[in-house]
Amino acid sequence: MKPRQTNYFSICNACKLCCCQNARPPITQNRRKQIEEYLLTQELRVDKPFETTEYVFPRETRDGFCVFFDEETRRCRVYAVKPETCVAGPITFDINLQTGKIEFYLKFERICPLAGTLKKDMVALEKHVKSAKRELLTLVGELDAEALSAILQIDEPETFKIGEALLNKGVLERLRNPRARRKGSVH
Repeated sequence: MKPRQTNYFSICNACKLCCCQNARPPITQNRRKQIEEYLLTQELRVDKPFETTEYVFPRETRDGFCVFFDEETRRCRVYAVKPETCVAGPITFDINLQTGKIEFYLKFERICPLAGTLKKDMVALEKHVKSAKRELLTLVGELDAEALSAILQIDEPETFKIGEALLNKGVLERLRNPRARRKGSVH
């Protein structure tokens, strides 16, 4: 399996914060299938790995950690197939319906030390932004409109805008047209 991003374990392992706690990364049907297949092939047993409210996300432990987070190693047990927002982190997104663009934001360093590391290395930041955009555009394209609408309601105030891209017209149509939302997934 081709790696989806650079390995940032050294930075993340030293971090006293935990982006794997109370995060609820969205899971598309495709990502869910990949994670379930990965769990089987790696012989990892996780009871009821997903939860659904307005959208599907990894179930959380009693302490609010992602069910795939290994508290001993402080690593993701499904790292090779982890959710798109986890790959993109510390970059997040919003959708501007007026401009028809997806906007990309970098979290403040006090929220994520990796953001500070990336800001100091413009080559690494540029490479990560390219990967993050690809992952987030895939996510947005595969989520159904109800799930995407719910995710867009999540406030992430400690970020700053680092770029934008035109959004697929199908995604915009489903977000703008409530009748179209009920018809199925966004492609």
